[in-house]
Amino acid sequence: MSSMAKSRVKPQREKDLIRRYLIWCYKMTKEDLDHIDRYFTQLEVDAFVLDSLKKTADYKSGANAQPYRMLVGQFEEYMEEKRRNVLKKKFLDGKRTRLDPQYQYLKNRFGALEKAIVVFLGKKELDAIRRLYEEEMTRRILAATEHT
Repeated sequence: MSSMAKSRVKPQREKDLIRRYLIWCYKMTKEDLDHIDRYFTQLEVDAFVLDSLKKTADYKSGANAQPYRMLVGQFEEYMEEKRRNVLKKKFLDGKRTRLDPQYQYLKNRFGALEKAIVVFLGKKELDAIRRLYEEEMTRRILAATEHT
């Protein structure tokens, strides 16, 4: 624990300010990191969906097989474009061995913030903040409306 974290007993107001600041830092950094990482998990899910779509009778020989295959093909092209775009945000090279410095910074900053939360607030509070973040992101998704 750093000397700053344990130097003296803090009044509740200071603890509250530290907690709010750590939650804000966690949220901002996690959103930036998730903005990149979520595409890799989306690609995994998309690959499963694509495989499932290609196994349907509609794809193989349904009455509208050709138009259906075109839609599936468009989805596959969308996936490939998404993959190309996200690889540039996370890696510097095509072999995926060198992380982009911005991504590396975000990843390391996020790890440092989680450690700071444990030092200043405790492990239970880190778990609570993680849960709050996931609940908020899920709430945003469910509350979002299509803009047409």
